[in-house]
Amino acid sequence: MPFLSTRSKLQLTEKEIEYLTSLSISRTKPMREIERAKILLLTYQGINDSKIAEKLGTNRQKVIRCIKKALAYGIKEAIDDLPRSGKPRDITAEARAWIISIACMKPKDFGYPHELWTHQLLAKYIQKNCVAMGFPEASKISSGTISKILGASNIKPHKISSYIHRVDPEFESKSVLVLHTYKKVELLKKLKNEGNDIDIAIVSCDEKPGIQAIGNKYPDLMPVAGEYSTVSRDYEYKRFGTLSLLAGIDLLTGIIHYKIHEKHRSSEFIEFLKEMDSYYPEKLKIVVILDNLRMHTSKETQKYLETVPQRFQFVFTPKHASWLNIIESLFSKMTRSMLRGIRVSSKNELIERIGQYLDEINEMPVIFKWKYKMDEMPGSIESL
Repeated sequence: MPFLSTRSKLQLTEKEIEYLTSLSISRTKPMREIERAKILLLTYQGINDSKIAEKLGTNRQKVIRCIKKALAYGIKEAIDDLPRSGKPRDITAEARAWIISIACMKPKDFGYPHELWTHQLLAKYIQKNCVAMGFPEASKISSGTISKILGASNIKPHKISSYIHRVDPEFESKSVLVLHTYKKVELLKKLKNEGNDIDIAIVSCDEKPGIQAIGNKYPDLMPVAGEYSTVSRDYEYKRFGTLSLLAGIDLLTGIIHYKIHEKHRSSEFIEFLKEMDSYYPEKLKIVVILDNLRMHTSKETQKYLETVPQRFQFVFTPKHASWLNIIESLFSKMTRSMLRGIRVSSKNELIERIGQYLDEINEMPVIFKWKYKMDEMPGSIESL
């Protein structure tokens, strides 16, 4: 008497048949998935388990397991491997916590000359000290395991990211005043667009010192199509000295005022103020956003300001917070787009090229707008 199976017959939808057929003839999918797709198609066609195993060159138990998975969990689950518990962790949670705590300190705290951990150095320390700390299971830990443990906690002790420490106890009050000034710019723009007269000019001002005038000792070799893809430059170079750029952006018009000097002292800053004084009509008050550099508050500067009473008003950014000054965005863009890799034959050439760059911007001024934390700014616009 032939054997009669009590197992339910596999039912497939047209979409599932299409999916299994496509998978069964695939040339890119894993062989185990292709084989399982063929098993399910054959059993759907009414072929018994033994013949399926014979036809596919496999064993009957594998065929039965695949079909049972499809009946119990569905087609997709029968094709994929079910999740397994995996190998038990060799390193306990306590040992992992200890490893992470070590990674969160500096190697020099443990007698090493290194400033930052490498995975290899950390593994070496763990192997040496784990038994004494009560974690003998970590005695053969590898740098790869260290990497996985730290990665799971998103700890990267081999990398450095930057932050800005707030050293000014009056940071909040000073930053609010700067933000209020930026808010005042928006109000003035609106009034100007409505045809009202404006009696204030607001200028974001700062220095960019130490711009190096560097020249090539040997000429650059330019790219050649099909042979050299980049500019080639000899590693030797000539130094001609450094320059200092003093610049200010009119936040209402986008016009850039600038002076280029070899030094940045009170006398250069006063010369810059005089230029702005002659540029703007006498009726305008000039509000200048700037940092607390000594030359901005020196006796020489104060003496000049006394000669033009009520003409200038300084709004100081907090200490160690030059990023609050909009002009830093211009300096950043200038460094990345124009000064990066620049080579000149003299200081004068560098002066001319910086001046040309800023003059070109002034031909089509860009009005910078501060957005960071403006929506969170407390208080209302104060009268300046």
